[in-house]
Amino acid sequence: MVALIVVAVIAVILVVWIIGIYNNLVALRNNRENAFANIDVQLKQRYDLIPNLVNTVKGYAEHEKGVLERVTAARTAAMGATSLNDKIQAENALSSALAGLKVSVEAYPDLKANQNFLELQTELADIENKLAAVRRFFNSATKELNTAVQSFPAVLFAGMFGFHQEPMFEVPQEERAAVQKAPEVKF
Repeated sequence: MVALIVVAVIAVILVVWIIGIYNNLVALRNNRENAFANIDVQLKQRYDLIPNLVNTVKGYAEHEKGVLERVTAARTAAMGATSLNDKIQAENALSSALAGLKVSVEAYPDLKANQNFLELQTELADIENKLAAVRRFFNSATKELNTAVQSFPAVLFAGMFGFHQEPMFEVPQEERAAVQKAPEVKF
């Protein structure tokens, strides 16, 4: 009878121990999946934000370019006018262009394309830094899972429960040369 109780207690302890190993592996796998979901969130933010930022900066730069080109063209025409009527017409065009510039300057005391480009660079750097951080977190979670899967005694049960070593978030070998090159932002 005592032997039967001892065997039952050992069996219960063994079952609880195996359940603990399984639950730990499940928690580590879920942590890894959550880490990858964080990567997805940052990638989505990157995919959504970058085109919007680039288009905003392009639009504002185009606006500033148009205002300044009109003033420059009107000034050139006014300087090159030879007849009285041409001078009147050119001066009126210059006055109109300068009025447009004045409105732009009053609305935006300093032309902001340069600031917008700096903000774009800051936003791009911020997104890339966040993405790098979540990738590091993912790799850390993957390392924890892989260590648990390979460690004794979990290694005895991991395969049975469907757990195996998972890959890290790494740049494929064929893309490493491209990663070494600085990214290009084109407008």
